[in-house]
Amino acid sequence: MLLNSDTQLKQRSYYEASVQRLPSEPPLQGAVNADVLVVGAGFAGLSAAIELAQRGFSVVLLEADRICSGASGRNGGQALVGYASGQEPFERQLGRADARLAWDMSLEGIQLMDERIARFQIDCDRKSGYLHVADSPRKARALEADVQAMERDYGFACAFARGADTQRHIASQRYCAAAFELTSGHLHPLKYGLGLAEAARSLGVRIYEQSPVLKIQRGATLTAHTAAGLVTAQFGVLAGNCTLGEYGPRVAPDIASRIMPVGTYMVATAPLEPGLCQRLIPSNAAVCDNNFVLDYFRFSADHRLLFGGRVSYTTRTPGNLEVVMGQRMRQVFPALQGVPIEYVWGGFVDISMNRAPDFGRLGDNLYYLHGFSGHGVALTGLAGRLVAEAVAGQAGRFDVFAALQHRAFPGGAFLRTPSLVLGTLFFRLRDAF
Repeated sequence: MLLNSDTQLKQRSYYEASVQRLPSEPPLQGAVNADVLVVGAGFAGLSAAIELAQRGFSVVLLEADRICSGASGRNGGQALVGYASGQEPFERQLGRADARLAWDMSLEGIQLMDERIARFQIDCDRKSGYLHVADSPRKARALEADVQAMERDYGFACAFARGADTQRHIASQRYCAAAFELTSGHLHPLKYGLGLAEAARSLGVRIYEQSPVLKIQRGATLTAHTAAGLVTAQFGVLAGNCTLGEYGPRVAPDIASRIMPVGTYMVATAPLEPGLCQRLIPSNAAVCDNNFVLDYFRFSADHRLLFGGRVSYTTRTPGNLEVVMGQRMRQVFPALQGVPIEYVWGGFVDISMNRAPDFGRLGDNLYYLHGFSGHGVALTGLAGRLVAEAVAGQAGRFDVFAALQHRAFPGGAFLRTPSLVLGTLFFRLRDAF
């Protein structure tokens, strides 16, 4: 069901319509050997492959569909510092010192992304600026408290505006407070991902598309089986996220219940007048509100508003998606009344129970990276570097994340979705009031 929905959701993607892909890499045929097998050619898998190849490892990367065909090529394009969970799980579980280390590594993730864009000359419309907004007095107080805590505890400062002053940052009556910073920003995610793939190829990484992994035999060496071939490797990295088990239920069933696929959706308008874009968001920042079920949006390089939001905790696409998303968009910007929507798409992100990233090991030589929880554009790059360090024998930084305790979603495969839907309904009602 998830794969069927996912296939439908990518049919009208603005990102796919605005790139020229290379011909597909051939699927794996026969037996090959490598030092490291990477499963999944999204941001995390490509990043791991690049970092491993730079360290001298031979790498085979298996992708079930096309490069960046999942969340990496369809997301909001917001490259943000920090974590979807905030710092609380790190502080509570690991203590202040390791929480600070995790925060500093998230800053490194932004820097690493920009270094790769520069080194490999990836043309991906990278812009700086992020605007975190609140649409109620209660949410404004929460946003201000977060801003104050991050400056006090981590030295990370934002420009905070409240009331009418918010209009300096965003021309929308919907918001009563805003926090602006220039470390985060936005980019065209599919252009970025395809650029990472080119970088990986230039470093000798062997990429096979249309090659879902059906099972992995674990042991001192790993053997991954596809429909027409197998890969034998000393180490493995699982970066398939919420579709990993859909293609191969026997690959890693021991971690499947630690994440849940959540549908999220986007629309893109027809191109707007550049002057209107400048009036609506003067800084050209990426914008996101601080509701539990959030809206996020930004302008593309060709002056379209890319507006995301709405979530589904089932695998079914919500009805009247284009109409509903258009209504939400125009509630934020009434000036867009009558502007046509030209693209509508979506996909599934992998959320963990506490929204913190879940990195770890299965045995001694099989690593996994998942649970980015919708905050993965920059964090996936960092994850790839950390897992490469661990494979190379320097696991200290990887183990900061591996030390985080994660719970499985309650209710098993049949009850966890209804449970999460009920929980989300509660938070939606709380946001509304």
